[in-house]
Formats: sequence, C-alpha cells, structure tokens
Amino acid sequence: MSSSPSPSPAPARLDLDGNPVAPLTICIIGAGGFIGSHLCEKLMAETAHVVLAVDVYCDKIRHLVDPAPPHLAGRISFHRLNIKNDPRLEGLIKMADLVKYCSDNTKRLIHFSTCEIYGKTIGSFLPKDHPLRKEPEFYVLKEDESPCIFGPIVKQRWSYACAKQLIERLIFGAENGLEFTIVRPFNWIGPRMDFIPGVDGPSEGVPRVLACFSNNLLRREPLKLVDGGQSQRTFVYIKDAIEAVVLMIENPTRANGHIFNVGNPNNEVTVRELAQMMTEVYANVSGEVPLDEPMIDVSSSQFYGEGYDDSDKRIPDMTIINKQLGWNPKTPLKDLLETTLTYQHKTYKEAVKRQMSQASASS
Repeated sequence: MSSSPSPSPAPARLDLDGNPVAPLTICIIGAGGFIGSHLCEKLMAETAHVVLAVDVYCDKIRHLVDPAPPHLAGRISFHRLNIKNDPRLEGLIKMADLVKYCSDNTKRLIHFSTCEIYGKTIGSFLPKDHPLRKEPEFYVLKEDESPCIFGPIVKQRWSYACAKQLIERLIFGAENGLEFTIVRPFNWIGPRMDFIPGVDGPSEGVPRVLACFSNNLLRREPLKLVDGGQSQRTFVYIKDAIEAVVLMIENPTRANGHIFNVGNPNNEVTVRELAQMMTEVYANVSGEVPLDEPMIDVSSSQFYGEGYDDSDKRIPDMTIINKQLGWNPKTPLKDLLETTLTYQHKTYKEAVKRQMSQASASS
C-alpha cells in the first residue's frame, strides 16, 4: 500500500531584493472597512503574517474572524474598540511589528492618507481654453513636487483634505526617528466599498461617486451628474492597490520615508463617461433595460449643499512607486466596474427593493 507524499511546504516569501521576509505581527486600525478587509484577506491568503484586526465592527471580515477558520487559528484576531478613547490600543501597538497608526511605541507606521490633499491642479487656474491645461506638468500630481492648493475657507469641501495634509506634515516632522510610509489612494474601487444609503449606511449619507451611481442603478433612478460631470478622475481596482500595500509592508528599506501615489492613470475618465460606462455594465450584469433617460444634470449646490468646491482633474504620477517597488496597476476600468457592480447587484438588490417597498407603504 503506497502512501501519498506529504504536501511540500510553501516557498518562503522574498522581498524585492531577494531576502526572506520574516513573519510580522501587523496591527491594522480600521480592519473592518473597505481597504482593511481586503488587506486582511490578502495577508491571510498569501503570507504567514499575524494580524491584530482593530475596528468597531467586523461585518466585512466576519468570514475571517467570527470565528477564525481552523487554518487561520492564531493568525488573525479581532479587537472591537474605538481608538479615540480605548486604552487597550496601546497594548496592541506594543505587540505589533508594524501598525497603521502609532506615535511613541517605536513601531513602523503605514499611514493611509488621500489624493484629496492635492486639492486643485495648477492648470485649473488657467482659462479653460488655455493650451497649457493639456500639458502634464499642469495637472499630473507628483508626491514630492506638486503643491497642495485648496479653495477658499468658506468652501467646506476642503476641510477633510486639510486635516489629512496636517497629519502628513506631523508624520514628516516626528522627532523620535519614526519609520513611516504614506499612502495616497486615488479612488480605490471594488467589492465592499462605501455603503448604500438607507441599507447599510445613513439615508442622508453621500458616499463616493461610484457608490452614488451604484445606488442610483439599484433603485432604477437616473444617475445624477454634478455640474455636468466634467471633472476627471482615475480609478484603480482594490486588489491591485492592496498588492502595492503588501509590497510596502514587506520592503521597508524601499518604502520607509516615502509617499506613494497608488492609482491607475490609464483608467482616466470624466464623471459623465463613468456614468455612461456604469449604465452599460450594470445592464449586462443585472439584465435590466436602462432607463430612457439614464442621467440627469444637477448643480453642486443641489446635490452637496452650499459651500461645495471641486478639483478639475486628479491624475497620479507613478514614477516613485514604480521605481521603489516596481508596482504597476493591472485591471482596466471596464473589468473593475464589472466586478464591482456584480457584487453590488448580488449584495444589495433585494435589500434595496425591500427598503423602497417599505418606504412606499409608509408614505
């Protein structure tokens, strides 16, 4: 009687310089969110790292932690706490080799900032027909060169960006030899992003543009284009972006002290073009015929209220992340829209129907 050979051990992970990657203990603040949940999945599926998952809820990682599957026993644990006022956080940070939020514990920090900190492009201050607006140096955003230009104080749109910029400046000014990497996400898109108002988020909430459009499609409402939908954006698939984050985690000598744009300049579209693509993709995903009038124009004051402002373009320069980590995004926009809208339809369609039915019955 012959016995089957035992499976070969998984090959050791190597960093970009060919050195073995030792298993780390990683404390992820916000592990139950969109980015955190995908990072937890990636680390559990492809590495031997241990994760301390911190958040106030675990819905998006329940399949990993409630309870942890046998093959993940001892590798991931969920800690339900509010970082603003819970003293247990310091104990978790002391246990970790790398954290997403830290101060005085001599731990490495990977801080998730935002592309919002760039504010307006230099080109946006030129006349709309000025030829220089088409030159890359007037709109492509570089981590170490582009100025951060915000609108007037009365425009509340920039409060979030200002806060994020201040955090970056505090990190750079740290006096205790803090090892850090700063990530500037450019519209990371995929399953579990944001929320659907009234279903798993506040009815009056306004999620990001792709989730707003998903909400309209699920409810068979026209997609609302703010100020004509002329702003230009780029979108990157969450799984591509998470690959970049893992490279930062496992290659500290290449990542420490750097700011990285993480986006996909090849997936650049106007918001109007995005709405058109999403309408077509959702029709294929759902089997529903698009509305006769699938889009309507609304003013920014109607949609967001007074005090809104916006940037015309937000296109990342990818030189630094490509040089330091060899990372490039892979997924075309149409493919990531198909994956995301398939998830949105499967996850939310029936819940949206019930909510709309209840609202109709009570009116």
